[in-house]
Amino acid sequence: MQRKVPFVEGEYYHVYNRGVERRKIFTSVSDYQRFLLLLLLGNTQQAVRISDLNRHYSAQGRSLRDVFSEEIPQNTLVDVLSYCLMPNHVHLIIREKEDDGISKFMSKVMTGYSMYFNKKYERSGALFQGRFQAKHIDSDFYFRHIFSYIHLNPVDLFKSSWKEDGFIDKKGAINFLNEYGYSSYYDYFIGDRPESSVIVQDDDLPWKDDVQIPEQLFDFYIEE
Repeated sequence: MQRKVPFVEGEYYHVYNRGVERRKIFTSVSDYQRFLLLLLLGNTQQAVRISDLNRHYSAQGRSLRDVFSEEIPQNTLVDVLSYCLMPNHVHLIIREKEDDGISKFMSKVMTGYSMYFNKKYERSGALFQGRFQAKHIDSDFYFRHIFSYIHLNPVDLFKSSWKEDGFIDKKGAINFLNEYGYSSYYDYFIGDRPESSVIVQDDDLPWKDDVQIPEQLFDFYIEE
């Protein structure tokens, strides 16, 4: 089935998906880590074999977190510019690097994670709600909004009614975001960490000039 939004090399897209029936797709720290590893290691033409890496690093008495520093793919399919993993859904900003790159990348990530999750939790069937969705980011204006929208998603876990109330304790929300390790917010606003290898921080992107501090995310937020 052809997509309503065709993927074009060099263009940017907001890509997202959620658990089937809005079920949780992350229930532990190791679940989040596995998905992040797939975002890194799935970004290549080669097959992803995290189980082999796990055995290799375990035999050396090392953590799988070391993979983020040492197993950097070459000739990547896409550029991942930002992401946010929420308990029952995921958001990404992705740039298409080659023909069909986003589709290949997302297929590897979603299939790999579904197989991991179903085996771990002894379940079967679809984990995600159909194929992933995508929206073309076709202007600087929309780019700033999507960047803000994605990185403010975890605020729902801090105060679920903040959008309806029209008010949020920004200091409290930012303190919460500073501790939320499952998005690229940390990489943009806190500092480097091994997981920073998942994303490409392009200095020419629109938000670089307009979103210098976390408080400015609220200025560009819109509800998708």
